[in-house]
Amino acid sequence: MGDKTQVLISILKQQPVVPVLVIQDVATAVPLARALVAGGLKAIEITLRTPAALEAIRAVANEVDGAIPGAGTILNARQYQEAVDAGSQFIVSPGTTIELLDVARKSPVPLLPGAATASEVMSLREEGYQVLKFFPAEQAGGAAYLKSLSSPLAGMQFCPTGGITPANARDYLSLPNVICVGGSWVAPAALVEAGDWDGITRLAAEACLLAG
Repeated sequence: MGDKTQVLISILKQQPVVPVLVIQDVATAVPLARALVAGGLKAIEITLRTPAALEAIRAVANEVDGAIPGAGTILNARQYQEAVDAGSQFIVSPGTTIELLDVARKSPVPLLPGAATASEVMSLREEGYQVLKFFPAEQAGGAAYLKSLSSPLAGMQFCPTGGITPANARDYLSLPNVICVGGSWVAPAALVEAGDWDGITRLAAEACLLAG
């Protein structure tokens, strides 16, 4: 677990925001990923919410220099393995199940498991996890709730996702137990549909400045 944790930390700490993408058309995956990488966001979470998702991950893994593709909305062992086979370098789940923990234990690709309560965080810490997805962040209590976990659950780090925007991202990023945040605003559907890759690169570059 230690080696995989370090791999995951090395991926997430590269940037303050991990783009969370819902890709409808695989043809947009490569130019979208290139635009995000050009803006400084190399780690990219492609959610398995569409039929195009796995092929999008494969295309990004094979064709976009500098990109670190990950797979999100992983719900079971089959999806986990399919995402790894497609080229995912990290796996993200909205919550945690015994099935996911079992497949993650056997896989060389690290899991960022979801948690929303202190009990869930404690259970995952017992499993050896140090970095978790806090989801759904805003609906589960927001930055104030996550801050309240920092002392009793010292040593745990989080990537809050869900309702994160440029307006509240710094509230999370200022917390000692936040390594980065996940957000979809860096790749809005209107810009993707318009093929405005320069616009997405600008949003990515602006997101990188949130770390300052």
